[in-house]
Amino acid sequence: MAAITNDWLGPLSSEFKKPYYKELYKTVKHEYETKRVFPEPDDIFNAFAFTPLADVKVVILGQDPYHNYGQAHGLCFSVKPDVDIPPSLVNIYQELHDDLGCYIPNNGYLKKWADQGVMLLNTVLTVRAHQANSHRDIGWEKFTDAAIGILNQQDRPMVFILWGRPAQAKKAMLNNPRHLILEAPHPSPLSASRGFFGSRPFSKTNAFLTEHGLTPVEWQIENI
Repeated sequence: MAAITNDWLGPLSSEFKKPYYKELYKTVKHEYETKRVFPEPDDIFNAFAFTPLADVKVVILGQDPYHNYGQAHGLCFSVKPDVDIPPSLVNIYQELHDDLGCYIPNNGYLKKWADQGVMLLNTVLTVRAHQANSHRDIGWEKFTDAAIGILNQQDRPMVFILWGRPAQAKKAMLNNPRHLILEAPHPSPLSASRGFFGSRPFSKTNAFLTEHGLTPVEWQIENI
């Protein structure tokens, strides 16, 4: 597994020494050695690598990585530029279009968001090929809960976007009054019509950031 090397390392360093993480590391290492697992090992911590702690102003919580070949690269909901846009991201783009008028791009590569301080964090960071949730309860949740706790403690305005029940289960951890919490159903085709469409998370996020003197997010993903 790639290491975390930026300003996340200090706050998270105690996690790496805990018994659960040592077991998690062994389990994940064995999985990569014996099964097809996504994302590539060097991409596991991309959510941390691409969005340093000091830069985080928005957090979008996902569940676990995409489990088909070539899709997952360490950012929730994002796929590499030459990969078909998954259905949930199609719906995210539709809501972005309806909310802010952004055109719907020809790719699902969301690194532009991460580079602007939008942390795209899954609660589970690895998955077996073609087996959704296959790495649930092996220890990743404890690690990402620690990260969410660190984010909650930051003494600056931040937006947490919680789509779907697994993400909303983290709401109890988010008790810092400086932060804005936005909740909606998951953008998957199974649930998007139950209130994800029309929830306007992008304009609400930018209004909050602007109100607190922060640069709004340029949400438009350009065509490649």
